[in-house]
Amino acid sequence: MRELRYNFAALRGAENPNAMLRRLKKPVLTVLKWQLAATVALALLGALLAGGHGAASALAGGLISITAGLAAAMVASMGNAKSAGGVVLGALRAEAVKVGLAMLLLWLVLVTYSQAVVGALIAAFVVTLVIFAMAFFVRDY
Repeated sequence: MRELRYNFAALRGAENPNAMLRRLKKPVLTVLKWQLAATVALALLGALLAGGHGAASALAGGLISITAGLAAAMVASMGNAKSAGGVVLGALRAEAVKVGLAMLLLWLVLVTYSQAVVGALIAAFVVTLVIFAMAFFVRDY
């Protein structure tokens, strides 16, 4: 009979934050490329539909989401999880940083950019935010 062994692959690097960062690297970089491509496409669409301000607004919306996602990835990689509860708390902390930073940046753009095309800004923000959620589906190999 074959011996069954538990595999601790999910916890590899828990004692070494740099190893955790390496494990996050491929999904985050892949999703970052998708987000950048979507931002450029939406900025071009915004330019066609609403001119320069539409393009700038779509670009700002995409960059807000990208910035918030990168900040969340950095916070998640700095976590020192030694238990399932620690992993959940680290994920919640990263999400709180992402939501807080996104809200702050959206507010900042809407307050300072008086000619913002709100539809383009929000559309690009939401599309790139949904793309960031797809990092879960990116394979590590």
